[in-house]
Amino acid sequence: MIQLDPALFRPEAIEPETKALNARIIAALQAAPDKWTLDPAVVRAARAAGKGPFPLAPRDPRAEQLVIEGPHGPIPLHVIEPGEGPVPGVFLHFHGGGWTLGAATQQEQILTPLVDATGFAVVSVDYRLAPEHRYPQGPDDCEAAALWLARECGERFGTRCLAIGGESAGAHLAVVTLLRLRDRHGMTPFAGANLIAGCYDLGLTPSAAAYGETPLVLTTRDVRLFANSFLGVESNRHDPDISPLYADLKGLPPALFSVGSLDALLDDSLFMASRWLAAGNVADIDVTPGGAHVFQYFDSPATTRSLSLIAKFLTSLESAA
Repeated sequence: MIQLDPALFRPEAIEPETKALNARIIAALQAAPDKWTLDPAVVRAARAAGKGPFPLAPRDPRAEQLVIEGPHGPIPLHVIEPGEGPVPGVFLHFHGGGWTLGAATQQEQILTPLVDATGFAVVSVDYRLAPEHRYPQGPDDCEAAALWLARECGERFGTRCLAIGGESAGAHLAVVTLLRLRDRHGMTPFAGANLIAGCYDLGLTPSAAAYGETPLVLTTRDVRLFANSFLGVESNRHDPDISPLYADLKGLPPALFSVGSLDALLDDSLFMASRWLAAGNVADIDVTPGGAHVFQYFDSPATTRSLSLIAKFLTSLESAA
């Protein structure tokens, strides 16, 4: 059962460190060029150079690159293993960036702490990005990566305990992938889903539509334009393969939803967690007072707490797998 304290959503619940972080994020983004006036390739290059809104962590020296085949060509995978000894599980990860930005090699600030805390290996997918590769190419790559991992995990990693998840667009892609494996392949290989600040209704939930333009990472305009980049302007945004909030969610694994109370996509997590439960699945939701969109990318006490809870969730899956 999900039980949320109304106090989590009140201004007085926001810690001073979170307020200070939010002020720094807003000031930095107000001073930055409008990303929508730039070619996506330019914005991607800036992010890769550490000039985007998110801090760029050093590359984990344990990371290696694999390439698998997919329906649209090769799919790079960014793999981090904990080191010597048995691997208790594997976390299949999809990065955020509005289906348009980001890369699997830019996620160490989240992935390395999870590898160290859980002993899990991580496989992060460099799925094809819009607008050059619009829907369904990105989801197709994610589906292919999930099928590869389900097939190869025993031999490659020595475990059958699998988790799936991601942040923002990556959380959306994780849910779409779970649904595709269930409906297209009759498979439910994942023991749990770690879903951070996902976008589950590309027609916009109330919090996204009403958020406005304060640049606390993500604005209403951003959500609309990222969705247009991913889909094109003409699309059925109630299609469950596009907006999984409208899907039949029966038979999906336990999920942890993490979101900040000041995230434009707050309602996406609140609504999806409720629908997850209503479908007979196990779900929990962690709401961080004052948390920005994917605040877990920034060093703060709130991030430490959130990642600790996520690590605990992933570790719990080993006994259930």
